[in-house]
Amino acid sequence: MTPLTPDFRATLADAQPPCLSLYQPTHRHHPQNQQDPIRFGNLVKELEQSLQQKYSADEIAQLIQPLETLAGNTEFWDHTRDGLAVFAAAGIFQVYGTQRPLPELAVVAESFHTKPLRRLLQTADRYQVLGLTRDAIRLFEGNRDALDEIDPAPGVPRTLTDALGEELTEPHSTVASYGGGAGAGGAMHHGHGGKSPEVEIDDERFFRAVARAVTEHHSQPSGLPLILAALPEHQAVFRGVSHNPALLEAGITTNPDALSEEELREQAWEVFEPQYQARLKALKEEAAYASSKKLGSDDLTEVATAAVAGRVQTLLLEAGRRLPGRIDSKTGDVTRAKLDDPQTDDLLDDLADLVSEMGGEVVVVPSEGMTTDTGLAAIYRY
Repeated sequence: MTPLTPDFRATLADAQPPCLSLYQPTHRHHPQNQQDPIRFGNLVKELEQSLQQKYSADEIAQLIQPLETLAGNTEFWDHTRDGLAVFAAAGIFQVYGTQRPLPELAVVAESFHTKPLRRLLQTADRYQVLGLTRDAIRLFEGNRDALDEIDPAPGVPRTLTDALGEELTEPHSTVASYGGGAGAGGAMHHGHGGKSPEVEIDDERFFRAVARAVTEHHSQPSGLPLILAALPEHQAVFRGVSHNPALLEAGITTNPDALSEEELREQAWEVFEPQYQARLKALKEEAAYASSKKLGSDDLTEVATAAVAGRVQTLLLEAGRRLPGRIDSKTGDVTRAKLDDPQTDDLLDDLADLVSEMGGEVVVVPSEGMTTDTGLAAIYRY
């Protein structure tokens, strides 16, 4: 599966129709996950039936073949998360796993239906965790409900050797691992009554390389807050060399290898939740103040007009709220509709598209966090 990042739509932008979009909830564990490939197969059949209205058997076979291959991949279905999104077109096949369930949806259209994934990316409770020891790193991405390990991007050193190679400072201590498995303390250095100056130099060099690469390849592209999980002495060294504005002041001061993923998620959420709640409170207060000064609104028609004009600086949307209809991207005119089929547009998603295209920020907040009953609140630039 491909990691889900804010620029995921760029990989789909040049697709030629027909464009196939498939969404479904999935399950992490047995026996619930046994139903997932069956549900996937049923959605593939829906796509095929839709294609039969317009395309030849050969064209359909080429488009459907990668999905059928995925349906039969037992290894894939044994390692799913909470949701699945698949996009297929000529020369394009992208598969994304998500940490929240997705509604079942099978759409054949002129372009990909990407709004459910974009909404996930704009949810305010997402964060990343950097697990750091003196000779290796691990990266995780999570929210209040789930935490999953992710592969470091190319260019991010995973180990001391990746970072320094043959350039270890000499003389260097002999290193022997001990403990093994969860709870291991990392490495033990012989012949030096504690860390040698050379080891301390290499620690700093390794941490500096990691800090720079994680900032460039993960924090900047994702825009997510970063939580450091490391022993106190490693926390101090890493923070001394890091210039990552996404790095939170509070961290997890435990060897990350000593924690299960669930324990790591619990501690990460304990670190992140105060910042998350403070941000939501500040946004709600700012939205209320802006509305009182006529510099914001919770009225869909007013906000749509402002969005087209590029006036919306921040848009708060209620998670899970759907308003069927369409917004004219040129005039901002709102047309209400009934949500009779999965291809009917969602007004709130259309509004989010307009705001994003104009450089505004979209934040999805839980329903209990909204102070309006319209499903939205906007803060204007002017």
